[in-house]
Amino acid sequence: MMEVTGPWAEVFEGSETKEESAETLLGSSTLTLAPLVADSPSVRRSQPIPITSNRAKGVESFSSSVPSIPNPFPELSKSPVFISSFPPQSCDKHMIKVYGEDSHSRSVWISPGETAREVCHMLVHKAHCSDQENWALLEVHPTLGLERCLEDHEVVLEVQATWALKGDTRFMFWKNYAKYEFFRKPVLFFPESMISDSADVSKGMTSSELIKDLLKSGTCPEIQGFLHVREPGRKAWKKVFFFLRRSGLYSSAKGSSKEPRHLQYVADLDELNVYTVVNSRKLYGAPTDFTFCIKPSNNPIRVQDLRFLCAENEQTRTCWTSAFRLFKHGKQLQCNYQMSKSAPQKQEGTNLTDGKSKSEASLVAMDFSGKAGGRVIQNPMEAQSAEREEGLAWRRREALRCSLPNLNTAVRPSSIHKTQLWFHGRVSRKEAERLIEKQGLVDGMFLIRESQQHARCFVLSLCYELKTKHYLVILFEDGGRTYFTMDDGDTLFIDLLQLVEFHQINKGILPVCLKHPCVCVAL
Repeated sequence: MMEVTGPWAEVFEGSETKEESAETLLGSSTLTLAPLVADSPSVRRSQPIPITSNRAKGVESFSSSVPSIPNPFPELSKSPVFISSFPPQSCDKHMIKVYGEDSHSRSVWISPGETAREVCHMLVHKAHCSDQENWALLEVHPTLGLERCLEDHEVVLEVQATWALKGDTRFMFWKNYAKYEFFRKPVLFFPESMISDSADVSKGMTSSELIKDLLKSGTCPEIQGFLHVREPGRKAWKKVFFFLRRSGLYSSAKGSSKEPRHLQYVADLDELNVYTVVNSRKLYGAPTDFTFCIKPSNNPIRVQDLRFLCAENEQTRTCWTSAFRLFKHGKQLQCNYQMSKSAPQKQEGTNLTDGKSKSEASLVAMDFSGKAGGRVIQNPMEAQSAEREEGLAWRRREALRCSLPNLNTAVRPSSIHKTQLWFHGRVSRKEAERLIEKQGLVDGMFLIRESQQHARCFVLSLCYELKTKHYLVILFEDGGRTYFTMDDGDTLFIDLLQLVEFHQINKGILPVCLKHPCVCVAL
């Protein structure tokens, strides 16, 4: 062991009696000192003395001596907002962020196998939405201007797994009335001019009967037509004739020739997704605004993998994108459509006819002019005449009510429209068309906005046959009072709310009644 000499030797002289106690305290200590010189019996060795740590005991005694602090907000422990902020007890949950139409987001915990339909139902309950159906989860790429509505059976986490880690891709929660509209109005979505001549029409069926028969079996007729395609690596667009079949997407190298030696294979439908492109003229120099693109479904989005296609009008683009969905998902889309129809029937206990909403199936033309009670008007011409007479009578009643001297105008002020979901303020014409297109190009989708060209006037934007039409609502002076009208004073309304309520039952000058308000739901 170490030899100690000099003045330090005296320090350890008195340690002989303490050596045994030190060794006892060490117990099973494995600390040893390597000898530098030969061991000498006259030299006393120093040993380290262990210090017992009472820090943990002190902490325990301190924590046990302090009384527990009561929860000052016990009601928050049962709050759904409070609970949803923390992960659930089950460890297999994953958190996703979903954005609403007001650009605010909400985080929800979902299981690995939850589908887009299940997530939408969860968000409907969390956002306290009035209706359960016609909601959709959108995959949005803001920088690239790409949007895609997830199918009801798609697993949400599997879709999210294909995103780039540092991208701006997000989920959005939107209304979508046109998700299965091609099942209700197939002839509108698949015009006869776009159906391939090679389609099986030898059985004596018309084109409309062929389309309906194919849709019921979960497939789609072969589609053909010219599309503008953006050449890879260049900004130029070229017009090419395309064919869409069960086996994939093909292009013709020689005009519109269908000969096999002229066809070029473009893409496999099972391995791609279809996106609509927003603001395609500015982003990609597209010749029209009706652009869509296809990309591999299992790979992160890269610009070099995108193939942009541009149609001449909205009906053509909708036909192509609907055909892509049908060829890829087939019978599954038919099952999703049947589930979307059966869900409201279970909740409301109604049995609606195919292709009609609840309001359409429950409204009939009635005649109450006789003394024997009301009768249902079967003749369509008589029903239209009764509709016009009822509209005129309604106008006379409202004009009489508004002319009363004791009318309390504060009950229904002219600015009541600002509290309605269908009013969107000073949005532009193009933005109104985009909002209606995003929530579904179905007949009767509408919104009201302030006119940007005419002071104190409004515009009713209405969707009909896949097109958005705009009707000017002007102010009309009659008898010292101000009214709203769309037909130069033939029908007057004291406010925009009356105008909407009237046209939800009577078409008036519109091509279709107002059915689906274009709303903005906040999460």
